[in-house]
Amino acid sequence: MSSEKVIATEAALLLIAQLKSKHGELMFHQSGGCCDGSAPMCYPAGEFFLGENDIKLGEIGDCPFYIGAAQYEYWRHTQLIIDVVPGRGGAFSLESAEGKRFLTRSRLFGEDEITDTPMRCQPH
Repeated sequence: MSSEKVIATEAALLLIAQLKSKHGELMFHQSGGCCDGSAPMCYPAGEFFLGENDIKLGEIGDCPFYIGAAQYEYWRHTQLIIDVVPGRGGAFSLESAEGKRFLTRSRLFGEDEITDTPMRCQPH
């Protein structure tokens, strides 16, 4: 098993490639908000304002993936696995127009896989 903090399924990587061909460079943020629930949100790169409490977990499909610090504390011992399923995505997430939505699955890290805390973002 991979010990990366965030990975994507083949289906998610195919959708990311499709969205990149339409919209250019992308970024992801694991939403913990009220409107769209807890969902991975996909935006054109730079279109989502990152704050000082956002953490970069890694990259999926060559796109940076961020999460809020409070939510990271809850998920810190898990690997996020970004998948895609049929249905409407979050209102502001790019995949919703495709009739699909990104979904976060997870698995607990083994003790030998737990890594250091990622760095917080610098606000723009």
